[in-house]
Amino acid sequence: MRDSPGDTSLKYASSAPAARTPLSPEEKLSGDMLMLTTGFMMCAAALWLAIYWSMGYQYSTAIPLIFQALSVVTIALWWKFRRLYTFAVVQLGLILFTPFAMQWSIGNFVNASGVSLWGLMAPVGAVTVLGTRQSMPWFFAWLFMTVMAGVFDYMLSGTVHKFDLQTVAVFFVLNFAAISVMIYSLLWYFAAEKQKLRMQVDAQHEEIRQEKDRSEKLLLNILPPTIAERLKRNEVNIAQGHADVTVMFADIVGFTRMTEELSPVETVKILNDVFSIFDDIADKHRVEKIKTIGDAYMACAGLDTGAQIHYADAVASMAIEMVQKVAEYRKRTGERVQIRIGIGTGPVVAGVIGKKKFIYDMWGDTVNVAFRLAADAPPESIQVDLMTHRRLYNRFRFAPAQEVEIKGKGRMQVFQLDGPLITAPAAA
Repeated sequence: MRDSPGDTSLKYASSAPAARTPLSPEEKLSGDMLMLTTGFMMCAAALWLAIYWSMGYQYSTAIPLIFQALSVVTIALWWKFRRLYTFAVVQLGLILFTPFAMQWSIGNFVNASGVSLWGLMAPVGAVTVLGTRQSMPWFFAWLFMTVMAGVFDYMLSGTVHKFDLQTVAVFFVLNFAAISVMIYSLLWYFAAEKQKLRMQVDAQHEEIRQEKDRSEKLLLNILPPTIAERLKRNEVNIAQGHADVTVMFADIVGFTRMTEELSPVETVKILNDVFSIFDDIADKHRVEKIKTIGDAYMACAGLDTGAQIHYADAVASMAIEMVQKVAEYRKRTGERVQIRIGIGTGPVVAGVIGKKKFIYDMWGDTVNVAFRLAADAPPESIQVDLMTHRRLYNRFRFAPAQEVEIKGKGRMQVFQLDGPLITAPAAA
């Protein structure tokens, strides 16, 4: 049988030191439930006292008075020490035994109008306060005492003084009505408070979900989706070879000289404005941003796409739009910002480097070529290698090929990308 949330809280409470300690929400709910049950029983005891006293039956008044006094003591100790388990055992014991003591002092079930039914509040209270497993002994104790009371009534049936039926009827109605109201009220209060706790838990779960979404978004801002998934699976040495991708580098012309003329705040603002524009363009063309290196911006396409996807076209379109947007930015702000772009196509090796402040990076001849093409390109121009030209020549316009010296590669054919190929409209 599965325990209710109160079970674990009681294990904690039973081993807690005597000093007053902060209560968990579950412990507070359990304490409130027991206080409510005790309050009901004290009101019932006061009612018994008043009714018996008014009817002249004074031989049973001592028991409710003792219950009232002991309950006040246990409540005071509860408020002082916050020992939930001790408070629960003592108070539930009083609730269990007091009704049977009342019944035996009066005579039998009939004369006492079933007052022992009030003892049922002990196992009911134990369910809501102690938990399901710990409530079972209380229920069996109430059941045992009820059976024993019946046996004694049967054996002593001829020796008990008979009450008048009017008194018996009044107390039967009072006992059954009051105990029904109490049980319903306790269960209603317990369900209402449990619903509040559930709402708090749901709110906490929602906060956790939002935090997870933010963490997920942050991770995807750093890494490609497939690499992020592998990192979440705690893989180490994440590396992957790609046979054919298109790599682009964009470099801000004369940025070092600009930093000498501008304040740090202005420098960072320009970089942030320009690179944010590049990020939006990359998202538009579904190109993966890899990293920024100083004033250089690196992006790549073809990491997660099949051969049927024209990823070289996506990078070329992105590069053309980057040049246009920077020109618009320069005109809008007056900042002397120009870029140059290099694009290369071929195999690369990509992976995650480091344990702290890790970075996703790429290596290979294709990366070096794209970087050198960007470094050697004229301002506001896009240079591509031969492989990229072969992928794009029938959809984009290029200037005539030039042979240039590329560090580490020697002389290479380089093409300047001018824009998309404009086809003449068909004749009518």
